[in-house]
Amino acid sequence: MSHEHRRGLRGAALSVRAGGVIAYPTEAVFGLGCNPRDEVAISRVITLKRRARDKGLIVIAATAQQLDGLIAPSASAAFESRAIGAEAGGRATTFVVPAGEQAPPILCGGRATIAVRVCTHPIARALCHYLDGPLVSTSANRSGSQPARSAVQIRRWFQGQVDAIVGGRVGENLRPSRIIDLMTDEVLRA
Repeated sequence: MSHEHRRGLRGAALSVRAGGVIAYPTEAVFGLGCNPRDEVAISRVITLKRRARDKGLIVIAATAQQLDGLIAPSASAAFESRAIGAEAGGRATTFVVPAGEQAPPILCGGRATIAVRVCTHPIARALCHYLDGPLVSTSANRSGSQPARSAVQIRRWFQGQVDAIVGGRVGENLRPSRIIDLMTDEVLRA
């Protein structure tokens, strides 16, 4: 990773810590992100997307441990095991798990569950390492529109409404992550 790229990641991490909203590449599309414990920043993401507040948002992390507090302790071991298996299988998989005490209701869409993923995209994963914590990850688009797949699209669609854009290529996945309910094994999005 180049010095310029590391500087961009550090700058984006500083924006997140200051309550900002950023855009960055993920396994399939560009994502909009913020601190998952910052209700004002989460509200900003929802407003930018024009998304219904009851839908909830996905949270990504570089490791399962970064999600401590956001997921219920009773689900931690099972989530970590399944996340490791999904990562080894090479398919981006988000799990719906019982929410922990630190998960704001706005993040979970008012539910008692939260959607979380150990991210496999190198840039998104590096962002979580720079933050030393998790990051909201929702597709960078207005609700109902196609997600952005480049920094150029982010600049055009959000025209200065995000605080930082991390450059780079999206992953090879053509579809967003699959979503599985950890407790029931029900596939919520294939």
